[in-house]
Amino acid sequence: MDEKIKIEIIKTADTEQIKNLYREAGWWNEDTDNKDPDLINKIIHGSFCFVVASIGDRLIGMGRAISDGACDSYIQDVMVLNEFRGKGIGVLIMDELIKYLKSKNINWITTVSEPQAVLFYQKYGFSQMTDYIPFTLKK
Repeated sequence: MDEKIKIEIIKTADTEQIKNLYREAGWWNEDTDNKDPDLINKIIHGSFCFVVASIGDRLIGMGRAISDGACDSYIQDVMVLNEFRGKGIGVLIMDELIKYLKSKNINWITTVSEPQAVLFYQKYGFSQMTDYIPFTLKK
C-alpha cells in the first residue's frame, strides 16, 4: 500500500463516510440512516474516544470507545472497509484506542466480538469472560 494511512482521534467527521462504514460492515441499512439524521454526530460526540483511519480525505476505518472516563471502558464499532482489510488497519485503530484509554488510566477495557473477530481481539490479550453473560434488552 503506497498511500499514507492516517490514524487520528476526531470530534467531527464526514457523516456519509461514517454511514458507509456501518453499511459495509452490515450493521446499518437505509432505515437506520433515516431514523435520526443527526445520529452519526451523536455517536461521535457521545463516544469517549472516536478513532478514524483515512487515506487523504477518504475514511477507510473506524473504532470507538465508550467510558465513564474514570475506570471502565467498552470498545465497539471497530471496522475497516472490505478493500482495506488484512492490511493492519484494524490493528492501528485498536492500538490508538487502547493507548488513549490507558493514557487516561482506564485499564478495565472490554468489547463484544462477532465470532469471526475473536482471534483479532485475542491478539490484544482480550479473553472470553467465562463467568459473565452479556445481555441485551429486547423491546
